[in-house]
Amino acid sequence: MEAARFINQIQIPKNPNRRFSRPPLDFPRIIRASSSSTSQVPLLPFAVSLSLLSSGFGGQQEPKSYRGPKPSKNLVADFVSRNDDSVRSLPIYVGGASLLAVLFNRAVSGIAPVADASSSQSRADLLALGLAVTNLLTGLVWLSIRPKTITPVEPEGVDCKVLEPNLPASILSELLWAWESIKVATCCKSLVIVYNGICLLQIGMAAKSPDANKAVLVNTDKLMTGSVYQGVFKSKAQSYLANLSLYPGRSELPFLPPNTQAVILQPLGDKGIAVIGGNTIRGFTSSDQAWISSIGEKLDATLGRCFLDSDEISQETDR
Repeated sequence: MEAARFINQIQIPKNPNRRFSRPPLDFPRIIRASSSSTSQVPLLPFAVSLSLLSSGFGGQQEPKSYRGPKPSKNLVADFVSRNDDSVRSLPIYVGGASLLAVLFNRAVSGIAPVADASSSQSRADLLALGLAVTNLLTGLVWLSIRPKTITPVEPEGVDCKVLEPNLPASILSELLWAWESIKVATCCKSLVIVYNGICLLQIGMAAKSPDANKAVLVNTDKLMTGSVYQGVFKSKAQSYLANLSLYPGRSELPFLPPNTQAVILQPLGDKGIAVIGGNTIRGFTSSDQAWISSIGEKLDATLGRCFLDSDEISQETDR
């Protein structure tokens, strides 16, 4: 009320020469909508609001092109990768053509075929011959040395799924979760988890028993006394055998398929180990090793609590 009375007391002088012009049609108009007399929300200009409404109710927006940084192309590398055989044999063609050109030049120039050390032409021909022979030898080396293509193999064995029956359901579900996580994210085809002298899980592909069509089960006593387990136990670090066929301790893992290409030995604290077998040479990347190490730490914490509780319960029953 006081504000209205103050406004009424203000007198604006009238100017008869002043003219009020009408705003143009394209002048942005502000529309105010209020749910009550005290709140007013300014909306967008009329033209912009119409465009937004049309795009929201069935209108189609124009696709925007990507304006960010684009990856650069190496034309030379792309050409070499597409024409690998031709590029490897190119020094042979260059060396052969150079050798023929030198011999033709020697025959046509009228110089004696016997090399003369005092002749500059003879010295130049000898240098050109050396370069041509070098190109020929380089081409032969490039053709003989080729990168070996690494392809995944199909494990030779039988499907196996052995679980320790005395474990709680929560521990079993976590072990199966670890198997699914490693199998989906890496080239893992076999998984064995040994903890506290007990084989808790053997799943995936396993070696086939020669007597029957059954999987070769894990002998925990033999595994824990072998050099593979002892080496991991002493180092307390993950061991990655990128090419298992070159490792002499392959015989200590008879439960894995015979054509297992790579193996990761992940320690589970001081009481266990996880053996992960893959079907590709050097198939486990650094990120895969980090992921397996994280899963190993989680399994060690979970299994440690489980076996600690079981030991306390057994001690109480003995008392």
